[in-house]
Amino acid sequence: MISSFPLAGLKPWTRRNTLRNVRLRECRNAQEAFPRIGSPVYGQGIPTPQRRTAVATMIRLLARSRKTAVNAALATLLLAFMPAPDGPDGFPALTSEAQAATTVPPGNRHASQPRIPFASARRTAAGNAGYDAKFERIVGVLRRDSRLIRDIKRVAGLYGIDPVHMLGAIVGEHTYNYDSLDSAQSYYVKALSYAGIRMEFSLGGEHVEEFVKRPQFDRCNAGRKDTNTLWNCYQRVWDSTFRGKRVDGTSYPQKTFNEAFFQPLFAGQSFGLGQLSPLTVLMMSDKVAKTSGLEKLSPGNEQEIYRAAMDPGRSLHYMAAILRDAIDAYRVVANVDISKNPGLTATLYNLGDPWARASEYRRRRAAGTQTWPVENYYGWLVNEKIEVLRGLL
Repeated sequence: MISSFPLAGLKPWTRRNTLRNVRLRECRNAQEAFPRIGSPVYGQGIPTPQRRTAVATMIRLLARSRKTAVNAALATLLLAFMPAPDGPDGFPALTSEAQAATTVPPGNRHASQPRIPFASARRTAAGNAGYDAKFERIVGVLRRDSRLIRDIKRVAGLYGIDPVHMLGAIVGEHTYNYDSLDSAQSYYVKALSYAGIRMEFSLGGEHVEEFVKRPQFDRCNAGRKDTNTLWNCYQRVWDSTFRGKRVDGTSYPQKTFNEAFFQPLFAGQSFGLGQLSPLTVLMMSDKVAKTSGLEKLSPGNEQEIYRAAMDPGRSLHYMAAILRDAIDAYRVVANVDISKNPGLTATLYNLGDPWARASEYRRRRAAGTQTWPVENYYGWLVNEKIEVLRGLL
């Protein structure tokens, strides 16, 4: 027995070694496997040749897993120090969330309002009204319609934006691009007037759904994309491959994708409180469906697209989605937060294509030619009148 062996007079380290030798002899005498503390004895109870095979296999598996773990750690380390590459479709990849976005200061960068385009001036002159009068008129419509203001606040909350961004877009559109109606209900009534009109998003008798199945659009159609990415991709392929060119024996007009396919009634079409185009509505379809629960739209259902653009109860969601997308684009691409500058979001609402514009701004900032994103004439008015707009809330 181990307890009968004289150990008391031995030094501690000698005592430990002696105990180990005694246990080893006893285990061998009993023809038992030496009990190891730590890793289990794989294959115990299996005949010796099979046990050796089992143990050898397990050693190989353990070695392989260690190698995989080391490779994974090295890959993670390398990725951490690699510069972020440009993402698909020519847009920069996501910036690190750990790096906080720089907030763009409120207010205008221009000391005076940039030049107003001739098209806007012509529309205003045709209506026998000046910009100040049009501004006061739309502000009056908003001030009288408390229900609309409540809806704007509610929808803005769903999309995580300040409702003043939505007011900026509405005021900008109705000051420079459209004469306001008497109330939000008037837009709904006007929407009903379109209900019986047959409209089709086509060019030369070919529906846009069929047109984008051409091989030139294979890159867009590969994989699963959200509607914003998908329709932006279609738009870029149209501009680079078809616009103003002759392809496969067919000449295509020198028009934008929106003008070529999505204006079946007249040129310059946009609709409703937010002056939305059908193409913009399609782009925002996924974001709106995910956030609000409204049904996702299809280009084959033209009537539902017009209803979404013209019915205030629906169009507010698409307006909020456009503004949210603009804020996200500048945060992701350029790592700046434009959410505190309604003039900038209004500018992007007016111009469109915020991801490409954010990419261009990032390049200019890196080259040292631009410090902050800059508002246009439309956004300048929004920042200039910001206290009036906030007073509506």
